Amino acid sequence: MVSLQWCGCADDSVKVVNNYQKAKNLWITVGLLAVFFVAEWSVGLWSQSLSLQADAGHILSDITALAISLVASFLAQQPANKKATFGNQRLEVLAALLNGLGLLAIATFIILEAIQRWQHPAAILGIPMLAIAVLGLIVNLLNITLLHPHTHDNLNLRGALLHVIADTVSSVGVIIAALAVHLWDWWWADVAISLLVATFTGLSALPLVQESLKIFLEYAPESIDPVEVEISLKSFPGVVQVEKLHIWTISLDKVMLCANLTVECATIQERDRLLNKLETHIRKTFNIAEITLQLTSCKKPSALPIHPLFNQDLIFMLSASQTNSNLEHR
Repeated sequence: MVSLQWCGCADDSVKVVNNYQKAKNLWITVGLLAVFFVAEWSVGLWSQSLSLQADAGHILSDITALAISLVASFLAQQPANKKATFGNQRLEVLAALLNGLGLLAIATFIILEAIQRWQHPAAILGIPMLAIAVLGLIVNLLNITLLHPHTHDNLNLRGALLHVIADTVSSVGVIIAALAVHLWDWWWADVAISLLVATFTGLSALPLVQESLKIFLEYAPESIDPVEVEISLKSFPGVVQVEKLHIWTISLDKVMLCANLTVECATIQERDRLLNKLETHIRKTFNIAEITLQLTSCKKPSALPIHPLFNQDLIFMLSASQTNSNLEHR
């Protein structure tokens, strides 16, 4: 008993440490991006580079998105209360959705600006553009190193990482464009790279938006087929019918299941044993931790057999006792 309690406390401690480390890494990322944004925006205006200005706008969006992620991560860790019975875990999904929509908006803006620049070319300074692009690549690679280890079970951090990856690709593109502008005076390379960055940004955002919307629409996760779950439940001896089977996602790492099952059980004890087997099977086979099963018997299950003495009618026993007492008095 003591060892079980200790393990639970250890798990909670590990979770707290992981959450602290995630928040710390996000704050470091925000700080690095904020400093780099000021530098890139200033150099972009000075060098007349559209790709630098577009990337600076992307960086500004990243800072806003990461700030939202930090607030969402903090609120998602708050315990459930009377109104928010599931807690606030979906705030992280909401932040991920906003991040994805922000990426799509940025991609659209870059494309419109690239079209305008193509119609009205401007002289571009290649060396300042190259220097700030190299600095941006270093900053983004450092941010990827900070965020990547924590994204496998957190949709919110995955959205933040996508922003940083898009920035990294953008930095590589700007470096190529800067070399082309400086060496061969190919001004159109700046516009072309801007279009490529915008396309990559938009495509990277689509899966994030799609996955977030599926969680909000309470779809079953891609890894679980509800039909397969139903067949698995019906395969148990004693299960006659499965009704109202619902599988949905609260957050990326929390899946819930509820269902009504009609069963054939002779006693209440048999029904309880079947319930435990079903819950254990679902938990191990489909990795669903939150399970609610309502079992209804085809016929009312009988209780444990008891001594015939306790099966007698109470009124009959009292009347018999009164009759015996009257006979004794006589």
